[in-house]
Amino acid sequence: MTDNYIPLRINRDFGDIITAYFDFLKQNIKRFTNVFLNYNGIFLVALLLVSYLLVSGFIGWIAYENSFAYGAAQEPVEDKYALLLGTGGLLLVLIFIIVAALNYSLSSSYMILYDAKQGEAVNKKEVWNYALGQSGNILLFIILLIALFFGLGIISFILLIIPFLGIFAYYIIAFFFFAWVGVSFMHMLQEKVSVTDALGEGWKLVTKNFWKSVGVNFVLGILNGILQVILSAIPLVLVGIYTFHVVENDVDYSASVVAKIIYTLGTWMALAVGIYSYCLSQFVNGMLYFSLHEKEYNIHTRSKIDQIGNTGL
Repeated sequence: MTDNYIPLRINRDFGDIITAYFDFLKQNIKRFTNVFLNYNGIFLVALLLVSYLLVSGFIGWIAYENSFAYGAAQEPVEDKYALLLGTGGLLLVLIFIIVAALNYSLSSSYMILYDAKQGEAVNKKEVWNYALGQSGNILLFIILLIALFFGLGIISFILLIIPFLGIFAYYIIAFFFFAWVGVSFMHMLQEKVSVTDALGEGWKLVTKNFWKSVGVNFVLGILNGILQVILSAIPLVLVGIYTFHVVENDVDYSASVVAKIIYTLGTWMALAVGIYSYCLSQFVNGMLYFSLHEKEYNIHTRSKIDQIGNTGL
């Protein structure tokens, strides 16, 4: 065990979970970023292609609408840009599902190995092999999760119709859902149990600690969102400055290669930051899982008592 090891299996209260999360993040951000870049490289390249398709389609569509107003547009041109937008959107959804499954697995596996090795350096290949060893369960979990998201969408739509109270109910249910899914996924990888057993255990842990689970996801969700905005500031500022230049100088953005490059890079960077922030959100529920699991089963406390007993002997 290293001197700066942050024990995860501790029954922490609300404030301590948040503090421990940021301590863990500060200590492991460089190592995990290395893992993230190594196994997301091909998808980041694919996102660059998707960004180009979306930007080309969107810019072309706007140019088409403007020219249509003056009677100069052609119908086949509209179909071309619609195809670019549709293809880009479809690929974005597909890549998002794959990347979500991958990074949910990588971040969860990293925390599990960090706990098992008690703070010693976690090798990227160890993280990959640990996640790969449970790829079957992960695939089933993601398929079931997609179905659950549809159910959440229906419930959310109904709640958002209700004025005022519906919005509060929506956010409470949404944060509970994210906590349940994240804790269940951690339990599945940690204990190597089936998907249904993991969801059942996650449900038990989160419902017994409902407001703590909702509160942790709410507070850290906001803080991670602020971090995402800060990281996205560079592409947003770049795009904003160039857009101002386009408007002020009446630049023909639809025919400009520079415009496509800048908007493509801006979109790509925003998507990449979003994916990275998604990994951090699972660290939140990983920290929550270890805290709730220790509260329920006292594994760490029992081991400490046994150690003291053995030392006394």
